[in-house]
Amino acid sequence: MLISRRRLGLAAAAAPALSALPAAAATEALPIILVGDWGRNGHDEQRAVGVQMGKTAAAMKPAYIVSVGDNFYENGVASVDDPQWRSSFEDIYTAPSLQIPWKIMLGNHDYRGSVQAQLDYVQKSDRWQLPARYYAERQTLPDGATADFFYLDTSPFIKKYYGTKVAVDGQDSQAQLDWLEGKLAASTADWKIVIGHHPIYAAHAHEPGYEGPDTPELIARLNPILLKYKIPLYVCGHDHVLQAVKMDGISYVCTGAGSQTYAPGQVIRGGFASGAHGFMTAWLTREALHWQFIDKDGHTLYADTITRA
Repeated sequence: MLISRRRLGLAAAAAPALSALPAAAATEALPIILVGDWGRNGHDEQRAVGVQMGKTAAAMKPAYIVSVGDNFYENGVASVDDPQWRSSFEDIYTAPSLQIPWKIMLGNHDYRGSVQAQLDYVQKSDRWQLPARYYAERQTLPDGATADFFYLDTSPFIKKYYGTKVAVDGQDSQAQLDWLEGKLAASTADWKIVIGHHPIYAAHAHEPGYEGPDTPELIARLNPILLKYKIPLYVCGHDHVLQAVKMDGISYVCTGAGSQTYAPGQVIRGGFASGAHGFMTAWLTREALHWQFIDKDGHTLYADTITRA
C-alpha cells in the first residue's frame, strides 16, 4: 500500500468537513463513520459530537457507523433496560441520518458492566449490531470490490485487567488470535481492515507516570499478524484523542474522541495527534481508502489516503 498523507493547517481547519472528499468517492465508495469512547450521558461534548455526526452523515450518507468501544462510562450497562441506553445512545444520536446500522465493539469500560446486555440489546434496537465479542463481516463496495472487516475484542489481551472489575477473566485471547489468522489467511477480499479498541502504536507521548499510548501486549501478539497479512489500516479508540501514525506500511488510526478528551503529549513518529472532540470518516473504493478526522464543529483536522499498490 502506498500512503499519501495530507496535514491540514489552521486555514484548512475552517473548511467544510467534506472538503477533502474525492469526487469519485461520492458514487463509487463505501462511506463509513467511526467513533469511539462516547457514552457519557451527553456530557463532555458527547452531544455536540453527535450533532455534528448527524450533519456529516446527512452529507456523506454512510452505509453504517462503527463504534470502536467504551460505549458506556464508567461501568458499562447493567442490563438491556439500563437508563444509559437512552441517556447515552438513543437520546444523543437522534438525527435521521444516524438511524442506520451501528457496528459495535467492546471496550474495557464495557467490561465493567454486563457484556451480555450489550450483546442482547440487538433484540431491542434495529441499529445496534453486536453479534459476538469479536466478529468479521464482508462488504461489497459500489464499484464491485470487496472488503473484509475484522472487529476485535482487545480487552482480554491486556494483562492488567485480569482480576479487576474489568471482567475479562475467562476470555481466551489466543483463540481470538487463531480465529483472526484463520480468517485473514482465507480472505480473498480486495481490502482487509482490522479494528480494535486499544491502540497498538500511538502518534504521541504521554506525561510521565501516565499510562502509555502504546499497548505492549498488542505489539507482541497482534501486530505480527497484521504485518504478516499486510493489513493497511488498524483503527482503534481507548486513547481519548484523534491520532494517526504510519509504521511498517500500516496506518494506525485512533478515533477515541467521542466525548471526554485531553491534550495529547508531544507528537512522535511523524504522526498527527489532537485533543479535539470528534470522529473519523472513511470512503473505501477498489483502489483507495480516503479518510478524515472531523471535529465537533465540522472542521477537517487531518486527511489521509491509502492507495492499493
